[in-house]
Amino acid sequence: MTTDSSSIQKPATLSAQHLQKRYGSRTVVRDVSVEVKCGEVVGLLGPNGAGKTTSFYMIVGLVPLDGGSIVLDGTDITHLPIHERARMGLSYLPQEASVFRKLNVAENIQAVLELQVQGGKPLRKSEIAHRLDELLGELQISHLRDNPALSLSGGERRRVEIARALASQPKFILLDEPFAGVDPIAVGEIQRIVRFLRDRQIGVLITDHNVRETLGICDHAYIISEGSVLAEGKPDQI
Repeated sequence: MTTDSSSIQKPATLSAQHLQKRYGSRTVVRDVSVEVKCGEVVGLLGPNGAGKTTSFYMIVGLVPLDGGSIVLDGTDITHLPIHERARMGLSYLPQEASVFRKLNVAENIQAVLELQVQGGKPLRKSEIAHRLDELLGELQISHLRDNPALSLSGGERRRVEIARALASQPKFILLDEPFAGVDPIAVGEIQRIVRFLRDRQIGVLITDHNVRETLGICDHAYIISEGSVLAEGKPDQI
């Protein structure tokens, strides 16, 4: 008995092709193409001024393109605003803290769950409570559920932010400088979280100045220089 290859479901793909960005007469991004599959961690790296952050923000939806295209699982999202991309499964975690500081950990996650719909209807309270408990357990923050967000360490805060992102059941999570300003212990913790996301078959795109820490968790990486892709491949090939 043979298996029809057309029936095998391919992983969802986030594809940015030939991105370009100009500010006046200055070309910041000349030609950048990046691809991320579900269940894969991809790094977008390069020195300051190389164009990596601008490329990343174009994929996120924070910066409009002057050329190129962005396709999410076969759908062109090039000109969609960031909130529409989020509805389609593209979640963005900024470098800055994105938790509600005056709410506790459980309330932070619950606030996102209450915005979710299932079958065109808001989630039932019992479903919200169930998903909340699941997320707290998966991110190993059940013991922090009643703690105010402002009391969390850097690593704990990141776990809550990841739980909030997962509450919307994304296909892809884009991490902006996840290793910036965290202590060595938190670096290892963030790396474990990223591996956890990959194990959940979520595609992860990371941009960061900490090359060694980022390459340590990447399946594939792109090196950006002078607005173009200088090199790409597996970390041990770059």
